[in-house]
Amino acid sequence: MRSLRVADHRLVGARCCESPNQDERPPGTALELIVIHGISLPPGQFGTGLVDDLFCNQIDPARDPALAELCDLKVSSHLLIDRTGEVAQYVAFDRRAWHAGVSSWRGRDRCNDFSIGIELEGTDFAPYTAAQYHSLMAVIRALWEAYPSLGAEAVVGHCDIAPGRKTDPGPAFDWAMLRQELRR
Repeated sequence: MRSLRVADHRLVGARCCESPNQDERPPGTALELIVIHGISLPPGQFGTGLVDDLFCNQIDPARDPALAELCDLKVSSHLLIDRTGEVAQYVAFDRRAWHAGVSSWRGRDRCNDFSIGIELEGTDFAPYTAAQYHSLMAVIRALWEAYPSLGAEAVVGHCDIAPGRKTDPGPAFDWAMLRQELRR
């Protein structure tokens, strides 16, 4: 498994694509949560480059009618891991990305304030790739090393912090395997 590291709140070696959809975290807020998401644009299609467009406010609805509702959406994530395992970074880890929306974890609202969002290119029901899991595990380990306030029990799905509103990363995501591998 490849080894990654964080320097200056950025993942060394990740492709950088700066999102305007970010802001300062509340003063004194420690990173305590990693949120795993799933995304594909248009829905069910991979490798289109449209996630970059979404996070950078450049969605062109002429490319696909399913994109029209996303044109005015202002969202971002810290990272995206595509189907090949390549990692892109949109927001530095010390800044707040806009990935969780209305959310709560262990009685705390506004998860964007204290979390890192990681998008996996995929859908709820299509299996994620081995390359994605390998990259995800390396990313999580690098984050744990850089930010000791992130605990092993604090890796959750979007579905866990926004139940009834979000379902990702979905039933195709192998939580048992991820947790077992991260314990090694």
